Amino acid sequence: MTDNIVWQQHHTNRAQRAELFGHRSGVIWFTGLSGSGKSTVANALEQALAARGFHTYLLDGDNVRHGLCADLGFSAEDRTENLRRVGAVSGLMVDAGLLVLSAFISPYRSQRALVRSLVPEQSFLEVYIATPLAVCEQRDVKGLYQKARKGEISHFTGISDPYEAPENPDLVIDTSSTELSVSIEQLLQLLAERGWIKTAQSTTL
Repeated sequence: MTDNIVWQQHHTNRAQRAELFGHRSGVIWFTGLSGSGKSTVANALEQALAARGFHTYLLDGDNVRHGLCADLGFSAEDRTENLRRVGAVSGLMVDAGLLVLSAFISPYRSQRALVRSLVPEQSFLEVYIATPLAVCEQRDVKGLYQKARKGEISHFTGISDPYEAPENPDLVIDTSSTELSVSIEQLLQLLAERGWIKTAQSTTL
């Protein structure tokens, strides 16, 4: 980075936005295998937060590849760059005062550590969607596992590429054994315990 680029300090800061919005900002990072239920849980949590008047934005793995990361492929280098960009955008959204929900396979611990480093301290929660591989394959909504098993897709996480499970996630959810409503209650409670939101209880808008 050139020395001629300097970060601009604006008059309205993150703390002021938190007071205005009535909640802290941060990133809830959903990681897990394809088909584990990351997007389903993230979508349901965003609905629950919005119903309580909280300001959110959901970043989904497929969606960012339609624009922000449309120029990237699926090599190890490109997948890491994909997450670096998402992490940088998440950091900006956190500064804007939002609760950012990010649903990405993000198979390597180093990738998730990189994203964590791009957001303010104490503003990153790692949620491991620990649905077993066999269940993910049974769902196979996109038909990806079948293609990977046939060798039509190379470097597919869980089949021909590894998935490194989080060592100390903030929450573990197995969508094959936990009802969606229970998962959302657990997530709201986690956010309340960490002081990101004032209460996990529903409110009338």
